[in-house]
Amino acid sequence: MSFTVFLGNLPTWVTADDIKQWLAAEDLVADAVKVIRNHETQESKGFAFVEAPTADEMQSIIRRFDRAPLEDRLLRANPAQPPKGKELRGPQPPVAAAPAAAPNATRIQPRPDRKKRGGRERDQTPRSAFATELAKVL
Repeated sequence: MSFTVFLGNLPTWVTADDIKQWLAAEDLVADAVKVIRNHETQESKGFAFVEAPTADEMQSIIRRFDRAPLEDRLLRANPAQPPKGKELRGPQPPVAAAPAAAPNATRIQPRPDRKKRGGRERDQTPRSAFATELAKVL
């Protein structure tokens, strides 16, 4: 089981070594510290993840650093959430199959003079003389 702390609202100059020193000064233990950086500029994005060895250590880190002042800001510390869009590991419940369409159900056919674009249907007939001439060329 993972005991990861999200540490946010960090100044961009903060490094993993800085966080490790802060933890050591408070007699707190972390298995790993990762400061998240911009891939192109390598500048810190202002947050990090601290992996604690136990749930109690995780809570101690959160209590110490949540709303702690640093420069002109207050740090944020809370349990890390799993990344959005990632599936949870472990057994998954079976997915029900979509019901089959009735054999004599009528399907709605798209109108031939309309084209779906950007989530909306647009009429393909030109609206001006310029548009008519442009449509002929294209």
